[in-house]
Amino acid sequence: MSSESSLVNETIECPLCLGEGELKRAEVLDRLGVKDYARVAQLSAEEAFRLLLAKQTQDEQNAWARFEAELAKRISDIAQRHKDELHALTARTKELEAAAKVADQQNALEILHANRRAEDSLREADELRERNQVLEVEMSKVARVGKREEMDFAEEARMWPGVYER
Repeated sequence: MSSESSLVNETIECPLCLGEGELKRAEVLDRLGVKDYARVAQLSAEEAFRLLLAKQTQDEQNAWARFEAELAKRISDIAQRHKDELHALTARTKELEAAAKVADQQNALEILHANRRAEDSLREADELRERNQVLEVEMSKVARVGKREEMDFAEEARMWPGVYER
């Protein structure tokens, strides 16, 4: 490209003015009506590079836009999944808390029932102990009465004729 730019800026003797002035090569060719193909090629190449750069910049912007859109979509999907999982876990936590509460209530009822049974058993044992004491007192009375009656019978039997005392 440096050889082309030297051709464009190069000054030559003007064949139109017979060397009286110095014109740039592009001006001489322009006055002659001849296209400067080197200049056209340079401008075309510059325009091509500009268009290529603009296209590349646009493509890059489009790629970034697609990337950002995909990123936003994935972030949204992940956030939604996280929200759904959080909702499911919250619901599961509530279910487990309710089940734990029911289990605690059942446990409390079972303990209450066991306490009542224990109290009933203790009360029944006390009643049986009292009844046993009453029966022991009655049996001792009956035994004393039986002993007395046995002794009275023995004395009475001694008085019967033909019974000998041993």
